[in-house]
Amino acid sequence: MTTTAPGLRAVAALLLTVAASGSAGAQATPGRARSLGVIAGVMPVGRLNAITDVPGVLVGQTTVVIGDSVRTGVTAIRPTPENLFLERVPAAIYVGNGFGKLLGVTQVVELGELETPILLTCTLCVWRAADAMVTWMLEQPGMEKVRSINPVVGETNDGYVLNAIRSRPVSEADVRRALATASSGPVAEGSVGAGTGTIAFEWKGGIGTSSRQVKVGDSTWTIGVLVQSNFGSASDLTIVGVPVGRALGRSGLSALAPAKGPLGSIMIVVATDAPLSDRNLRRLASRALLGIGRTGSAVDNGSGDYVIAFSTNKAVRRPRGAVRLSQVDVGNDAVSGLFQGVVEATEEAIYNSLFMATTQKANGYTVSAIPVDEVLAILRSRGAVGSSK
Repeated sequence: MTTTAPGLRAVAALLLTVAASGSAGAQATPGRARSLGVIAGVMPVGRLNAITDVPGVLVGQTTVVIGDSVRTGVTAIRPTPENLFLERVPAAIYVGNGFGKLLGVTQVVELGELETPILLTCTLCVWRAADAMVTWMLEQPGMEKVRSINPVVGETNDGYVLNAIRSRPVSEADVRRALATASSGPVAEGSVGAGTGTIAFEWKGGIGTSSRQVKVGDSTWTIGVLVQSNFGSASDLTIVGVPVGRALGRSGLSALAPAKGPLGSIMIVVATDAPLSDRNLRRLASRALLGIGRTGSAVDNGSGDYVIAFSTNKAVRRPRGAVRLSQVDVGNDAVSGLFQGVVEATEEAIYNSLFMATTQKANGYTVSAIPVDEVLAILRSRGAVGSSK
C-alpha cells in the first residue's frame, strides 16, 4: 500500500502492519528455501522453522511505505512477554565488523544481559526508535521509579536506493505497534518490517528466520535466528555451496540505481532456550558469522555485521536487583551442537530473506526479487536441491 499524503500515514502503516503480520504464504513469492528443497545443513528444524520456535520469544513488525519515496519499517524481538527490565535475560553481542549504529552495546557487553526488547530499523531511525521504546517501557507496570534504561536498537542502511532515509520516517506509533503486536506465531519474511527497503547481494533482501533443534545429553534445545539482510553487494552469492551469483550473471538493481559498492550491513538476532551464560552466548553469537560466510560474504569494510544472542531459559534469568544469580550453564564440552545449529539457522535465515522478498520500487529505482525459478534451476544442475522438509 502507498500513500502520498502525510495525513494518511497512520492508516497506511496500520494496514501494512496487518499485511506483515499475516502468514508468509500470503506473499506473492515461490516460498521459503526449505519448502523448495534448498536445505541448509543437516539438523532438524523447529515447528515453525523460525526464531519464535524458542519458547517465549515474540516478534512484531511494522512496515512503513509512504508515497514513492519511503520503504522501511521496524522489527521488534521480545525475548519474553514479561517486563524484561524486571526479569532480564543473559545476552551477548559479537561484532563481525563495527561499521554500524548498534545502540546499547556497551552495557550489554559490560553486564551480560538485556533489559529491553531488541528493535531493528533503518540507520537514521535508530534514535527515534530508541526514544519510542523507552517511552513504552516507562509506561509498563512496575516502572514508576525507573530512571535509567538501556534500549538496544540495531540497523541497516536502506537509504541508498529505496528509502528517503533523511526524512527519518519511523515514528513512535510505528515502534509501539511493532512492540504491542509481537506474537509467538509465524514470522513474516522478506520485504516487511525493518527489511522493507533492504538489498542483499544486489537483489531485494529483508527479514528472514530459521531454527534448529539441538540434542545436548538428555535435553533438546532450540536455536532460533532472525536476520535483517542488507549486505553482500561486493560478494558472490553462494547458496548451499553453489556460486549462484556468478551463474545468474546480473543483479536485481535497475540500471538507474547507483552502485552501492562494498556497502551494506546485516543484523542477526540469536535466541535459545538452552541455559547459557553471557560468556557462552558470546561464543554462540560468534559462530553466526560462519553462517554469513557460507552465503558468500566477506564482511567487507562498509558492512556493519552484528550478532545479538540471548537465552530465555528461566534458570539463567536475572531479576532486577538480584544479589545472587544462578550458575546453571551448559558446559563448554557440550556446546558444539549449539554452535552448529546457529551456523545452519543463520545460513537458512539469509536464504529465506532473499527467497521471500518481493520486488520494490521507489525513488525512480527498482530492486527486483531474486529469480527463484532460475536459482532452483542452477541448484538442480549441480545436484544441490533436496526433498523439502
